[in-house]
Amino acid sequence: MNRKDVIRYITVFLITLTLFLSATWLSSFLNGRKLEDVKNIQDKISIDILSSETQFQLLQEFSCKDVSATSLSGELNDLAKKISFSEENIKNQDQVIELKKYYSLLQIKDYLLMEKIRSKCRVSVVPIFYFYTTEENCSDCVRQSAVLTELRGQYPELRVYSFDYNLKLSALESLIKIFKVEDTKLPAVYMNERLYTGFQSTEKILKTFPELEKYRIAREKAEAQLEAQTKLGN
Repeated sequence: MNRKDVIRYITVFLITLTLFLSATWLSSFLNGRKLEDVKNIQDKISIDILSSETQFQLLQEFSCKDVSATSLSGELNDLAKKISFSEENIKNQDQVIELKKYYSLLQIKDYLLMEKIRSKCRVSVVPIFYFYTTEENCSDCVRQSAVLTELRGQYPELRVYSFDYNLKLSALESLIKIFKVEDTKLPAVYMNERLYTGFQSTEKILKTFPELEKYRIAREKAEAQLEAQTKLGN
């Protein structure tokens, strides 16, 4: 082997080693950032849950003019997105399960509070209870979740309470017994005092709650009037 070949082999080796070390460092750096992001999400969820629980107490003390059907819906929707992110990114499933338990209890508390507000203040609230399981055991659950998420975005009066059927939580188990939900008939949607099993389309849900469209028209009319008054004021 001549001197040129030796130099060439050494050069190739050094380049390969440099690329390997760079890739290892980059992978380690990205994994570290990912873990840091997940930890931040966990901390934020804990703070949001505490904040929402405090809001529950405050809303119970306020008069009807201080509350609306959307008082806590934004917080619940944000928490749902963070829980979903955690399910996809946190490898420690025990942590995810604990977060889902907190969120499930928060939803039940929200429902009980909204029932009191609806009775006392005549606030427009339309509750739906949705029970799901893993995609492997429920091919329609993903489609059902997408439909309910879209409807919740279109109609603020609609409050969708989503629960993992397999979550070991006494309060959730009580709901399952009350609504007579079966693990072999998921997805399951309890709405308008009736349990529906299997996939429920957007059309069927809107047909079950015709008042949602009335609420939407009234809301858009009020928003248009407010916008017109604002323009006149300017």
